[in-house]
Amino acid sequence: MQQPADDNVLERRRRQNVSSYKRWQQGEDIPIYRGSYVGDLHTLEVAPWFRTGQKGAFVNLAAQEIDDGQLNEIAPGGETKIQRHLFESLIYVVDGRGATTIWQTEGGPKQTVEWQRGSLFSPPLNCFYQHFNLDGSAPARLYAATTAPTAINFVRDTEFVFNCPYEFKSRYAGEENFFSDPGEHLARTEWRTNFIADLRTFELDPYPERGGGGVNMHFEVANNASRAHISQFQPGTYKKGHRHAAGAHVIVLEGVGYSLLWNEGEEKERQKIDWKDGAVVSPGHGEFHQHFNTGPEPAKYLALTFGNVVVVAEGVEHQIEYEEEDPEIFDLYASECAKHGAEVKMKRPARV
Repeated sequence: MQQPADDNVLERRRRQNVSSYKRWQQGEDIPIYRGSYVGDLHTLEVAPWFRTGQKGAFVNLAAQEIDDGQLNEIAPGGETKIQRHLFESLIYVVDGRGATTIWQTEGGPKQTVEWQRGSLFSPPLNCFYQHFNLDGSAPARLYAATTAPTAINFVRDTEFVFNCPYEFKSRYAGEENFFSDPGEHLARTEWRTNFIADLRTFELDPYPERGGGGVNMHFEVANNASRAHISQFQPGTYKKGHRHAAGAHVIVLEGVGYSLLWNEGEEKERQKIDWKDGAVVSPGHGEFHQHFNTGPEPAKYLALTFGNVVVVAEGVEHQIEYEEEDPEIFDLYASECAKHGAEVKMKRPARV
């Protein structure tokens, strides 16, 4: 006859089901936002964060531990504590202007990169760095998509993750032009760079594949495994529905509209998420999602990911062509545009 497990065994099993990353995160004692989206990074509530010496919050969307979002707020004229860690951090400047000083070794030469709202950059892997808010009258906000969950869960030793002395010289060797080099256009919608001054004005390439009269650019930044891409689509249009692996942080840069999220076989239970500048949407693994512009201007978003989520999702990635989509998609869009006084510039897809 099977005996019931004693309380100690049950407690041990419960603790084993909590990942190393979650245990570390809970100990940081700042807000943690979960679910499918957050409405506005400009106003999201943050709290004092001892690790940075400023304020912060975690944005852990899509129920995944591949990458995370870390929102940092720096007080007017303030500075963070010196940081160093064995995970990548791809940073988008939500608000403010400031500078980040970076150095590879204790007492070694330093480089400083100045940033503003809309900038994108990444401190090279395992380098020391410190952020400074150069505006004495307003806080600055930085949103970092990091690979902390992957690194911490793999090593399972946060002392090593935050105190490893190894220098990744193949990633960064103190090149004087590391942040000033304008970058290289590798191919259509592909650009390699270490710093973008303002994503909102960066010239994009035609990308008709996803629909909506779209333009796009993918970025390789700081020799990272993490990647970023910008996508813009026109007023009165929407993009094709698609799915891929989890881990994409879709940050709205400009425009107003909404996204639909649903799992295969659950089309009647689609989640509708309204968005504007500052919203973040993150679909789950294999979850279909589709973006709709209901405003008078082009809509633009930035997606931060760990690797190429489409390649990682072999067997999961799938795009729904307009003529294959549920007719209710277009009907809802026409209704939403009417509410906002927007003109629909697409014809109702003829379903095959």
